Amino acid sequence: MISVNEIHKSFGAIRAVRGVSFTAPDGKITGLLGPNGAGKSTTLRVLYTVLKPDQGSAVIDGIDVVTDSLGARQRMGALPHGSGLYPHLTARENIAYFAHLCGLDRTEIDDRVDEIIKLLEIEDFAERRTKGFSQGQRTKVSLARALVHDPQNILLDEPSNGLDVMATRSLRHLILKLKDAGRCVLFSSHVMQEVAALCDDICIIARGQVAINDSADGIRERTGCDNLEDAFVHAIHRVADD
Repeated sequence: MISVNEIHKSFGAIRAVRGVSFTAPDGKITGLLGPNGAGKSTTLRVLYTVLKPDQGSAVIDGIDVVTDSLGARQRMGALPHGSGLYPHLTARENIAYFAHLCGLDRTEIDDRVDEIIKLLEIEDFAERRTKGFSQGQRTKVSLARALVHDPQNILLDEPSNGLDVMATRSLRHLILKLKDAGRCVLFSSHVMQEVAALCDDICIIARGQVAINDSADGIRERTGCDNLEDAFVHAIHRVADD
């Protein structure tokens, strides 16, 4: 489970995140939905310990991301915005390297890498160097790295960005499988249809603040809107008017 309590983060005069709080439980998919620049990625970067919050706290399975960042990382798999693959390593080598970094026993790594390659259907390009991969191929390898140590919590920053229709469908199927396995899945998106199709809970963020946090039905009811897109616009405008 992921719990965020009153996170603040500024970059000079820019207040990127202003008091964001939410909970992402196990066995559910929680979406961070908001326009570009709303603070979604900054919030995720705090969670996967790339940034330290100016105020507030966040815990992964009860482990504070600031005071025990290594312990928190061991409980999560993160797919940041941008793949960051090593271009001169093969897909398999990229995944195996991260397995080493995550502390998997050397005797287990080959079997685990084979398992994740099969799960994500990477077999056709597993032995190729990642330089020149398509966006879909890079995303699959990056996701394999994030999942190779079998984490309980999965954080995905706009994972479908740049993917074609078939790759997006495959990604959604995997996310649902992770949920069914009892994992905590948290991902950010600015695509309404993606969030509506996948998420149990939705946290709409605007201007670094939580505009509304509820299920899709709850958001529609609380905003008085018949569809989620209108509810999203209503919530965003409400923050802008404050």
